[in-house]
Parts: sequence; structure tokens; C-alpha cells
Amino acid sequence: MPKFRRRVRTITRRETPSMLRRRRRHSRRHSPLTRRILLLNIVPVALLALGAVYLSDYEDELIDAELASLLVQGEMVSAGIGEVAVVGGETTVNRLDAEAARQLLTRLVRPTGVRARLFSETGELLGDSAVLSDTGRIHVSPLPPPEEPEAPPPRRWADRIGDWIAHQLSRSDRFPEYIERPAPTLRDFPEAASALRGFNASAVRIAGEGRLLLSAAVPVQRYKQVIGALVLTRDNRAIAASLREVRYDMLTIAVAALGITVLLSLYLASTITQPIVRLARAADEIRLARESRPEIPDLGKRGDEIGDLNDALRSMTEALWQRINTIESFAADVAHELKNPLTSLRSAIEVAARPDLAADRRAKLMAIVVEDIERLNRLISDISDASRLDAELMRGEVKTVDLKVLLGDMVRHYAAVTAQKAGVEVELRLSANPPYDAHGHDGRYGQVFRNVIDNALSFSPSGSRIVVELTREPRKGPFVVTVDDEGPGIPEDNLESIFQRFYSERPTENFGQHSGLGLSICRQIMETYGGSITATNRKAADGKIVGARFTVRVPAAS
Repeated sequence: MPKFRRRVRTITRRETPSMLRRRRRHSRRHSPLTRRILLLNIVPVALLALGAVYLSDYEDELIDAELASLLVQGEMVSAGIGEVAVVGGETTVNRLDAEAARQLLTRLVRPTGVRARLFSETGELLGDSAVLSDTGRIHVSPLPPPEEPEAPPPRRWADRIGDWIAHQLSRSDRFPEYIERPAPTLRDFPEAASALRGFNASAVRIAGEGRLLLSAAVPVQRYKQVIGALVLTRDNRAIAASLREVRYDMLTIAVAALGITVLLSLYLASTITQPIVRLARAADEIRLARESRPEIPDLGKRGDEIGDLNDALRSMTEALWQRINTIESFAADVAHELKNPLTSLRSAIEVAARPDLAADRRAKLMAIVVEDIERLNRLISDISDASRLDAELMRGEVKTVDLKVLLGDMVRHYAAVTAQKAGVEVELRLSANPPYDAHGHDGRYGQVFRNVIDNALSFSPSGSRIVVELTREPRKGPFVVTVDDEGPGIPEDNLESIFQRFYSERPTENFGQHSGLGLSICRQIMETYGGSITATNRKAADGKIVGARFTVRVPAAS
């Protein structure tokens, strides 16, 4: 048998599949809940970083601003050409002086770093700021400062990454391709054709390696007569640098925000997951406990939902331990109470079985057997009712009970039936003002009052009176129902023990007539609904006991 016990204990302590899953989750570096919190907090920061790299709308705004700047600069240059490099008068046909226009174009445009092309009204290319003479074409590109410091490696590395991502996300394919021709014509620049019609125009083209070329065309006029078209062209080098600066700053902020978010997410997750893990492990220890009594860790000082959960679990665990202790105590009391009639029944049967026993003695023993059987039957019925009571109280619906109606019907019933047979009057007195609404269940309260009145009837002599009085404590306190009898009273030492299970000392009655569970059930019912029941003795002026009083406090509905 000892080996069997040890084997059973080993089996009951074996970890269940749910415990193994929880242990595997807890053994990982981060729990699933931590990963979810990290993911939910990192996604917005990642979207911010992606938006910082993309910056499509900001790039469009910079392009529009650059085109507007080129148009303003073109209008200024075209105005100068229209005033200086024109042959003709106000009354004659005006035309551009090609040589003067080229010289003026070179002087006005070259310092700005913009490439300018001048077309005549017939579409002929008259000048190009990138051409110094007719014999050759030299492209001008500004040199970097002689002592410009080299960008630090981290910044250069970040620029490459940013440029690569920006190139992958750019929408440069929406622009037409720019082709550098040795002898450009008007057809290569549609915006110049619009300028020859008297309208300002602009265009964006894509050159090699994703570089953009911005061009703006304005008409060259003299006395409202369009005599040429000026086309200014500039690449997007400044725009790319500006975008790079913005991307770098925003990515720096995003990385910092990401780091802070990860740290705060880990801290938040630890404040959530660690207490939950502790509670889960404590619950497993309590479930597997056999001899010891583990407790739920006290996290109630947190002041948040986990603290509320901790308080609820601690209260639930305490209630479960009390329930277990109650069941163990109840089982022990039941076993003890059942042994008494069984022992008496066995002794009576053994003696009655003797052949030399007198007939009258055998008849008395058989009467004892019948009484013990009835007592067993009564005990089993009361024990069954008591064992179901707790579950029924938990499932019972709590509602409003009219105590005046409940007590009135009960007193009328006793006055009409039970009290007349016993020769005892039952009277109801109302000392409380309406309403008489109590909080609980009418069936259970009726069971309590029936037990108390039946107990009073069993001790009341014939010709006496039982008074049931309904009052209420001040300031909207609970209702107080007192049941007074004129019996011998209760021994002072037993005023509290009479509410214990299987207490059945009744000196005025034969032994075994009551199971001793009635008053215990009454106290259990009242404590379940937040009330109470107590017993005292009523005494005369000289200190003599004139009866017993049971006081039932019933919680009011409002």
C-alpha cells in the first residue's frame, strides 16, 4: 500500500500538457505577449521611417518650387535680352541680334549654374550657355570647394542606403527621358514651342542614373511681339541634397524613437507578463498541492487591472480553501453522526438475536431499531439537503423580497395549523415603515424563518406565545426580524454552539428527534446573502430567563 500511495502521488504531480506549453512559452527569451506588444509598437515607427525614405509629396513640392524659380529667373533674363539684344524699332519688325543675345545670355546665366538655350522665332537655336564658341561645345559643371571635408563614413553609408531606397521607391519613370543631342531643335523642347506661342511652360525629364532635369521656357518679347524663346535647365542636385538631409534627420529620429519604443515596450511587457507568469505558476502549485497550502503572490499594491486580478485570485483561492476545509469537516461530522445510530442499531440487533431474550425486552429492542432507522433516514435526508444547499445558493437568483408579505403568510399558516395543534399562538408585529424590500431569495428566507419558528415551537409550552417582529435599523440599515418564545431559553454556554452542525442537545425531548442541521443551514443562508442570525435569552427584571430570542438581520434592497 505505501508503494501504491507514492505511485499515485507521482502521477498526480505530473505536469499536464497545458503546463508544459506554458513552461515552454516562459522558457523562451520573450513571451508571445511581449512579441505582440513589440510588434504593435514597432510597426508605427517603421511606417514613419518608410515615410521618411519615401517623401514623394515633399519631392514634388521641391520640384514645383524649383520650376517656379526657373520661370522667374527666365522672365528676368528674357526681359534683359528683349531690351538689349534686339534689332528693330517700335514701328518696324523686331528680331533678335544673335551675337549680342549670346553674349548677354552667357553673362546673365553662367553665374547661376543654370544652362540656358535661346531659340529664335523660327525655332533655330541661337545660343547655348554651355557653348563658348561655334567651333566646340564645352559643358560647364561647378567644381567642389578645394578644402571641402569628406563626409564621415557613417553618413556616407546612410546616404547610399537612403539614395538606393529612394531610387527604388521613386516614381521617376513617370517623366520622359532626356536625350542630349549634338544639335538640339525646337522639337526636342516642347516647352520652348509653348513659349514661342507666348506662354510660360515647364517640363521635367529623367537623365542617366535617375537624375532629373528641370526646364522652364519663357517667351522673349519686344513690344508684345514674341521674337524668341528662352529655355533654362537645371538638374535636381539641390533637391536630392535637401531630400537627403530630411531623410537623414527623420531616419535619425525614427531610429531613436524605435530604440525608445523597444525599451518601453519591453518594460511594459515585463510589467504585464511577469506578474501573469507568477500568477499562472502559483495557480499550478495550488492545483498540484497535496500537503502544503501555497498562496497566490500579493500584487494588490499595483493599483491596476493585474492588481485587481490578483485580488480576485487570492479571494477565490481563499474561498476554495475554505470550501475544501468545510467539506472535510462536514465529511468528518457526517461520519461521526452516522456511527452513533449504526452502533446503537448493531447493539440492539445483536442483543435481540439472543434466543433466551424475553419477549418484552425483544419488543423494546425492536422499537429502538425502528427509531435508529428513522434517525438514519432523517440524518441522510438532512445531510443531502445540506450538501446541496451551498451549490443552490451559488446558483440561486438574487432578487427583491417583500418581508411583510413573506412573514405575514408564514405567521398566518402557523396560526391556522401548527400553532393550534401545539396550543401556542404566533403573532406578527410590524415596527418598521414601508417599503419592506429585502435583498435575497424568498424561498431561502422562508426556510430560515420556518426553521427558527419551528425551533421556537419545539421549546414553547402549551398556552404560550411566539412573537415575530419586523423592525429596521436606522439610516437605511438592514431589516431585523426577531422571534421570541416563552420557553426555557438556551444555556449561556451554547448560544453560539447551537449554530454548529449536528448540535442536537434538547433536554425536553427524546434523543435523536432532530439532526442538528437546521440552525447551521440558517446561518449559512444568511451569511451567503450578507445577513446574520444570532441567539440570546430574554430575561425578566430579576434576571430570570423568560424565553429565547433569535435575531435575523436581512440586508435591505435600498
